[in-house]
Amino acid sequence: MCAETPDYKDTLNLPKTGFPMRAGLPRREPDWLARWERIGIYDRLREKAAQAGGARPSFVLHDGPPYANGHLHIGHALNKTIKDMIVRSHQMMGHDSRYVPGWDCHGLPIEWKIEEQYRSKGQNKDEVDVITFRQECRKFAGEWVDIQREEFKRLGITGNWDDPYLTMNFHAERVIAEEFQKFLMNGTLYQGSKPVMWSPVEQTALAEAEVEYHDKESFTIWVKFAVLDPVAGTGEALENRDLVGAHVVIWTTTPWTIPSNRGVVYGADFDYGLYEVTGTPEESWAKVGDRFILADKRADDVMTRARLESGMWKRLRDVSAEDLSGLTLQHPLAGVEGGEGEWDAPRDFRPAPFVTDEDGTGFVHCAPSHGMDEFELYRDAGMLDEVITYNVDPDGRFRADLPLFGGTAILKPNGKEGNANKAVIDKLVEVGGLLARGRIKHSYPHSWRSKAPVIYRNTPQWFAAIDRAVGDGQDDLGTTIRSRALAAIDEQVKWTPVSGRNRLYAMIETRPDWVLSRQRAWGVPLTCFTRKGALPTDGDFLLRNAEVNARILEAFETEGADAWYAEGARERFLAGIVNPDDYDQVFDILDVWFDSGSTHAFVLRDRADGTADGIADVYMEGTDQHRGWFHSSLLQSCGTNGRAPYRNVVTHGFTLDEKGNKMSKSLGNTILPEQVIKQYGADILRLWVAQTDYTADQRLGAEILKGVADSYRRLRNTMRFMLGALDDFTEADRVDPADMPELERWVLHRLAELDHKVRTGYRAFDFQGVFSAVFNFATVELSAFYFDIRKDALYCDGDSPRRRAARTVMDLLFHRLTAWLAPILVFTTEEVWLERFPGDDSSIHLQDMPPVQGDWLDEPLAAKWAAIRRVRRVVTAALEVQRRDKVIGASLEAAPVVHVRDAEVLEALKSVPFDDICITSDVLLTRDPMPAEAFRLPEIEGVGVVFEKARGEKCQRCWKILPDVGRHAHPGICGRCNEALG
Repeated sequence: MCAETPDYKDTLNLPKTGFPMRAGLPRREPDWLARWERIGIYDRLREKAAQAGGARPSFVLHDGPPYANGHLHIGHALNKTIKDMIVRSHQMMGHDSRYVPGWDCHGLPIEWKIEEQYRSKGQNKDEVDVITFRQECRKFAGEWVDIQREEFKRLGITGNWDDPYLTMNFHAERVIAEEFQKFLMNGTLYQGSKPVMWSPVEQTALAEAEVEYHDKESFTIWVKFAVLDPVAGTGEALENRDLVGAHVVIWTTTPWTIPSNRGVVYGADFDYGLYEVTGTPEESWAKVGDRFILADKRADDVMTRARLESGMWKRLRDVSAEDLSGLTLQHPLAGVEGGEGEWDAPRDFRPAPFVTDEDGTGFVHCAPSHGMDEFELYRDAGMLDEVITYNVDPDGRFRADLPLFGGTAILKPNGKEGNANKAVIDKLVEVGGLLARGRIKHSYPHSWRSKAPVIYRNTPQWFAAIDRAVGDGQDDLGTTIRSRALAAIDEQVKWTPVSGRNRLYAMIETRPDWVLSRQRAWGVPLTCFTRKGALPTDGDFLLRNAEVNARILEAFETEGADAWYAEGARERFLAGIVNPDDYDQVFDILDVWFDSGSTHAFVLRDRADGTADGIADVYMEGTDQHRGWFHSSLLQSCGTNGRAPYRNVVTHGFTLDEKGNKMSKSLGNTILPEQVIKQYGADILRLWVAQTDYTADQRLGAEILKGVADSYRRLRNTMRFMLGALDDFTEADRVDPADMPELERWVLHRLAELDHKVRTGYRAFDFQGVFSAVFNFATVELSAFYFDIRKDALYCDGDSPRRRAARTVMDLLFHRLTAWLAPILVFTTEEVWLERFPGDDSSIHLQDMPPVQGDWLDEPLAAKWAAIRRVRRVVTAALEVQRRDKVIGASLEAAPVVHVRDAEVLEALKSVPFDDICITSDVLLTRDPMPAEAFRLPEIEGVGVVFEKARGEKCQRCWKILPDVGRHAHPGICGRCNEALG
């Protein structure tokens, strides 16, 4: 700049905004939370809907209740953030979108914590008054509800936090009992004795949803069952006499079940053989002359396990299924000293469909009290009374009077291996009943609460029969719970992702009856009575009386479920209706999955902010809830209402570390929400959720968070540019789209396209798709293209139509980008909104997504500008080469010659200010043949660029190099700038 040339900086329309580039989210987010609470955002949205008089359709996401026990983990944050995005996006798309957060408050984890407190004081829980104990559990749950509520709110989650639902509220306990009574009255409730997954540590039955699978090292044994001579002493001939004295060999990983053995089963279609030992090493338990019946596919493996080398056995002959069908077996402990005849009776021997010859021996030992397959086999054969045992007590010990093994423990109270397996193995070795033994590491069921292994144990429990006709007249989907549930999955529910449908369908299709009872204290009791002296199969075993039920419900409504445990409760509920002395009161509590499965009734049906039909628009939880809440809610609702309680089921995966490993404290790879919030802010955590494909397992770690923070900074920069450009914008500056330059109309076209994509994505719960589209638009099409081009007009033009059009488009962009991003970046979009529209009652979260005008869509214009942008790519790439080679420092120093082969494209380029679009001082467009030195991009044919430097002087105001600089009233500037200065 010459000394006499003025400094024109103050004449430019430079952006003005107080919006900081550094967000400071950890420090500032709590202030916005306090502000939202002060102005009552959630309640104001409800008022807005009420004032609309039904014009805003209802939309309700029903909250799957987290457990009120412990601080939040990253899975909680993911889950609640996805829910919040669903709720907020539907609200901003014109719904009355309500969200009532809830908590699961009953159950073993809380009970376990209170028991630990008692134990630490030297007290025994069983000596404490049950109501006192339950009140301790209630207090504990309430304290954690308050803690978790604040942690959820810190994530920016909107909802009715002042009035959440709790499964321990009196009305909730009343409704849970009422829903149970529907099963009592409709004929699906029954008491049965069958094997259930049992936790010896927690001394209660568990549902499949309460079980997780971990690797466990178990004993494995190969046990010999001798073939008996069924006609010994009768003088009759036995066709397969050569099989008498041979041994059928079974294999099991649960030696403790051998004392409960009642039979052995085989595969009717397998190939079996009779094998004889011809030689043995000293370390083998097999003896020369021993004969074993084995599945041919398993023989080599079994002999190897018995430490026999190749050549030490031979196959004598085939053993057919017909041969096997005539045999009976002897328990290996038959006649053992001290056995008191416990195992002397012959064992049953029959075919079964669940036998496999892929592992083991081709035979399976049956202890029907400890295996569901065996139980069902003998149930169907009408033999349960003959084969069911009650050898294992609730604490996992053998009953004290069981010969040889009484009092030995399958598991210790701490969940570690007890002495029962060893005692059984040692006795089998002693009597010669063992062929081989070893150890195996395999996947084994564990309680998800105590983390201890579980066992199958036959015990009286209460069940809901899922294949029994319900008898309530609601048969549109079927007459049984199972048929209704399967039909509802396909006819009433949309699944996101669709794999969720297959997962739940398969589970419902094959599941057994629902075990409703738990032998604990903290929960809703099974509010029923049984007739003294009656059997569960008797018609009058269960008291089914509507008047009794009503009394119970009335008491629960005012006193909660503690009323069931109060002194004189039986007389209170029965007196005057039936003779209380004729009935026993059931004190088992309901499975907590029944509690949470019933929430649709006391939240959706009973609350003013529920739904008119008691059905939620969305249930959204992790994929584990296909066997948990989704599952129990479907069964419960199909049993009481004949239909599904939800229209959409959305599922997210689990969060892993950056290497794809499961997060665990032992590995030290856990990331807590509070850590992320403290370092980056909740919006960064929310942005991570939006950027990830939540339908699969996600990864999170330090490097991933850095990448998320970088994306946030780029987006924040876009918002800051708009705010700066819109300083002092008023309605008087607004330009009608018809009067705008093509570039602005192209932006409006893209807005219209994007509006459709955003709304479609939000409706489909596709937050990754929504954010990806908005982010790419904001950072690529706006920041790197439109904003870059229009900086010159915004800064250097006077009050020109072009500048006013650009600012009008900026205003339209502002309203849509903030609204589109508000469900995701709740804090940042509020900051952006308040920067432009301050005020005590102002908030982006009180706005709807603004509509787009139908005439914004212009496909011919879009096609034209797609061609223009393709040519521009070649120009900018050519200039980048010159910049890299330091021929120029900025693109305004260039005036390239652009060769375009296509006449139509050339005309399109000539119809727009292509030099402005390329951010050059000039450009020459030509159809002349491209010289050899012309720059080309291989993916864009028919375009070549020859670099030329711009001619003229540099304008000291806009920095373009033009021939007319210095020829105007104001020194050192171009004609456009001279006109702007007046």
